Amino acid sequence: MIEQMNKYKQLTEVQRYQIEALNKAQKEQKEIAEIIGVSASTICRELRRNTGLRGYRPKQAHSLALTRRKEASKAIKMTVTVINLCETKLKLDWSPEQVSGWLKIEEGMSLSHERIYQHVWSDKRQGGTLYKHLRQSHKKRKKQYGSKDKRGQIRNRISIDDRPEIVEHKTRLGDWEIDTVIGKNHQGALVTIVDRASKFTLIKKVNSKHAEVVTHATITLLQPYLDKTLTITADNGKEFAGHEEMAEKLNASVYFAHPYHSWERGLNENHNGLIRQYLPKGMALDKVSEEDISVIQSKLNNRPRKLLNYKTPNEVYDAMRLAA
Repeated sequence: MIEQMNKYKQLTEVQRYQIEALNKAQKEQKEIAEIIGVSASTICRELRRNTGLRGYRPKQAHSLALTRRKEASKAIKMTVTVINLCETKLKLDWSPEQVSGWLKIEEGMSLSHERIYQHVWSDKRQGGTLYKHLRQSHKKRKKQYGSKDKRGQIRNRISIDDRPEIVEHKTRLGDWEIDTVIGKNHQGALVTIVDRASKFTLIKKVNSKHAEVVTHATITLLQPYLDKTLTITADNGKEFAGHEEMAEKLNASVYFAHPYHSWERGLNENHNGLIRQYLPKGMALDKVSEEDISVIQSKLNNRPRKLLNYKTPNEVYDAMRLAA
């Protein structure tokens, strides 16, 4: 409850000195969070951002936080440079949320995903095609304004809020993200599963995204990796209504992201974009062969990744499995 109540509060300088003292006392991050009244993810992020060669230094950490806050408050204009950066990533089938996050981390630009959506729809009105790179390109994104998801709730779903904190850190094998890729006119589909730590990817072709079909495909894909299947995180699509059967057969816990929070499963969203390099949007998937899917899966797992210090998902998965 404390974690939820204080999730969005900024750390004060006094709290940063508390963090320093508790960290030196070798307290666990979760315990530090409970003591000072913030979320565990806040402590994890604070220490990751501000621990240097001389350790965690609260005065410098607070100064950096104030600087970041000041820079984030500055409105970023949609200059030619910013537009080119956004459009380049959108054309790679990145979501506006992913583009916004990438700009902040890699370019130091604070540009909201809402502003990027506005640019996409402005481009469409002028005859542009950026909207076709969105996952739901056939209709304009509706504003939520805090409204509830009206698609209906999946029975007995467990929220991502209850997922163990260790999953967020991506330090172990067995925490998977799952999604589906749908063919043109719903002709064929793919079930895609990605390990959060190693980026190791599993793909299976299915005839439809009905819950029983997706459930069976998921169990089939993860059966060879039972010893490294601990959690699965899904979106709120009805195709994952069989989550209880998945959990039972795989001896794993299944969690659901918040509605319209695609960034909570950003890894899987990104990997689906990589798959689209071989199976473009607007392509029916019912004629794609199992051999084609196997080739695509192999290419993704043997492609060096910057996130992995240019090692391949196969190399990282095997190394982590041997070290466990």
